[in-house]
Amino acid sequence: MSPAELKMPTTQIRIVIVDDHALVRLGLTQLIAQEPDMAVCGAASGENEAFALIKEQQPDLAVVDISLRSGNGIELTKRLTARFPKMKVLVASMHDELLFAERALHAGAAGYINKQEATDKVIEAIRHVLGGQIYLSAEMTNHVLHRLGKHRFDPQGQTSLELLSDREWQVFEWIGRGLSTRQVAEQLHLSIKTIETHREHIKQKLNLANAAELTRRAVQWVLEGD
Repeated sequence: MSPAELKMPTTQIRIVIVDDHALVRLGLTQLIAQEPDMAVCGAASGENEAFALIKEQQPDLAVVDISLRSGNGIELTKRLTARFPKMKVLVASMHDELLFAERALHAGAAGYINKQEATDKVIEAIRHVLGGQIYLSAEMTNHVLHRLGKHRFDPQGQTSLELLSDREWQVFEWIGRGLSTRQVAEQLHLSIKTIETHREHIKQKLNLANAAELTRRAVQWVLEGD
């Protein structure tokens, strides 16, 4: 994006897109460009790149995917909402809303939208969160209200995947992307022993017998989400 494209009227809503797919970044940019009061002021594919871009551009909102080229969208959301409390974050992902919407909200996001939604829903979601409201699909809203109505969290009502912690999800995703234990440790800046511990916890929670089953399950999950 050229410097000229970044010089926008101050009255426009400034948006940064964080997604590891170039076509998705382009599509969202073109979609947002159709709105006269909105403009994309930058795009990034990884966590650290996105953080640096947002620090520089100071946008009103960031649209963040969960799976990034480097890093993780949930962890990025935590960093962004802590560092830039006035900026809104909308998580947009192909992953199951029932698994990730609440994680995104707990991380500080103001909304979650599945990329398979119609394009007009994306703009609706952006305007919703910029208006100070939480955006979720009707199905997810009913799910959350049902959970709140129980007055407590019932672990027995969870699917096995929901039992994973945010850090375990990161490890699970990197395994699914073909990284070894050592490579996952390097990506997350953790020790190999810590990653091995996370792998064991994941196998226990998902009822997987061995490392091969863990790898197959993780690869399948990544392929379904990409």
